[in-house]
Amino acid sequence: MGGTSPCASCKLLRRRCTKDCIFAPYFPPDDPHKFAIVHKVFGASNVSKMLQELPVHQRADAVSSLVYEASARMQDPVYGCVGAISYLQNQVSELQMQLAVAQAEIFCIQMQQEPSCPAPQINQPDGKSLLLASDELRDLPQYLDFAASSSSNVVQDPLKRESLWT
Repeated sequence: MGGTSPCASCKLLRRRCTKDCIFAPYFPPDDPHKFAIVHKVFGASNVSKMLQELPVHQRADAVSSLVYEASARMQDPVYGCVGAISYLQNQVSELQMQLAVAQAEIFCIQMQQEPSCPAPQINQPDGKSLLLASDELRDLPQYLDFAASSSSNVVQDPLKRESLWT
């Protein structure tokens, strides 16, 4: 770097920071923790090789990704980023299910408030149409109650037997 203070990587590795240091633009001296995490997970030599293989315009994004992955590895050494992604995907699935149940409940309430409207028609690909009977609409809350309760209850295995030794 040639300036007053070496970059975070050179400071951590205790070496002289040159003006062509590959780490200097991405690991400033005022944020040493950023390089320390990346160095602990990937190693300085590997990070240096990765940065040298990339075009200059992609290096900042690569460093950002390395810092994120290293931070995730420090929090969850086994799964890293994949654990966070999996958790978020499961949360999205749960919320989509809750949204579908809420929309069905809204539809049920709307149908109960407007009994004078004609039954909706569903067109099949063969050109025939099916009418939804009002009896089927009355049974819909029963299915919704089951969907809401089944997500919170644990189903017990009827064939599960007690151990002979406990």
